[in-house]
Amino acid sequence: MFDTTKAHLVESSRASMSPLVDGGWSLSGNWTVHGLGDMPNALDAHACGAGTIVLDGTSLAAIDSAGVWVLQEWLRRHGAAASLRNWSPRMQTLMTLVGEQPDRPLPQPPARSPLERLGRLADASAQETLGLLHFVGQAAMAALGLLMRPRRIRWRTVWRNVQIDGFDALPIIGLTSFLLGVVVAYQGADQLRHYGANVFVVDLVGYAMLREFAPLISAIIIAGRSGSAYAAQIGTMVVTEEVDAMRTIAIDPIELLVLPKVLALAIALPLLTVFADMTGVLGGMVMARVQLDIGFPEFIDRFGREMHGSTLLVGVGKSLVFAVVIALIGCYQGFRTRGSADSVGRQTTKSVVQSIFLVIVADALFSIAFNMLDL
Repeated sequence: MFDTTKAHLVESSRASMSPLVDGGWSLSGNWTVHGLGDMPNALDAHACGAGTIVLDGTSLAAIDSAGVWVLQEWLRRHGAAASLRNWSPRMQTLMTLVGEQPDRPLPQPPARSPLERLGRLADASAQETLGLLHFVGQAAMAALGLLMRPRRIRWRTVWRNVQIDGFDALPIIGLTSFLLGVVVAYQGADQLRHYGANVFVVDLVGYAMLREFAPLISAIIIAGRSGSAYAAQIGTMVVTEEVDAMRTIAIDPIELLVLPKVLALAIALPLLTVFADMTGVLGGMVMARVQLDIGFPEFIDRFGREMHGSTLLVGVGKSLVFAVVIALIGCYQGFRTRGSADSVGRQTTKSVVQSIFLVIVADALFSIAFNMLDL
């Protein structure tokens, strides 16, 4: 107990310097990075003539490379050299090493060749892909466990996420889809008018919105809105060690944090897609009335005759896949957060970029598959 208290008092003492009778200087306290304080500026007030200066270390408690560098700079500015007295061998060795190469430049990492950079990028991408597959496997196993024990499903959390990710997103989804329907009808009307095929704007708006634009624009908005929120929430919990605390008390973070979000988004995004279908068709209907003089009854009549249930189900089915992709990517990037709030921002950005990219890739694969299946 006594030794601990004494060590604490020595460590807390500040570096100081006092003149000796023979013209040298006595160093005392801790000349360390934590004990220097304002000593680098205070040394300018101490006179130091050229020649050899005695530095007495009898009262010197500790010194590190920072303290040695301050002393060496002070001596160098005055053209003086140090004569060490009553210094321990370790302190003398440190003083000599720093004094031998005071202007030694910091080592620079070797430049990497383009091939090496490409290889490192490929390796990092492969590691991240394997990590994502591992995470998807863990989520699938946890989901299977919940299906076998449905009482463990946290329905309150699920419905809360449905409200946040679904109901609260209705305004932005509706406005965006309405404007997109207006744009599709406006661009189509300009071409169809030349051929006297005004009525085909109904088919154009219907197929474009129900099969492609409504599920795609809804998924992109949700990726930026909800996917980023998932990554930020879980990333913050990782940084504050809440996820580690869950594991400590035997709570599976995937079951508590991931599966409710996946289930909620799988419910919300298809419903949002149907809502986007309606608002997008409404926008196209308004533009068809303004540009092509197609009345609302005529538009609705042709829409009902030409659009089939399979067209709607194609878009809704794609949105279900998009929902799972967005939720898993957002949660995965959140769990990859390491160390600081800056990492939370990086992983949140990556979750949005990767979600949108994979949604577009999935949409392209769906288009190829539907074309092969003649759907």
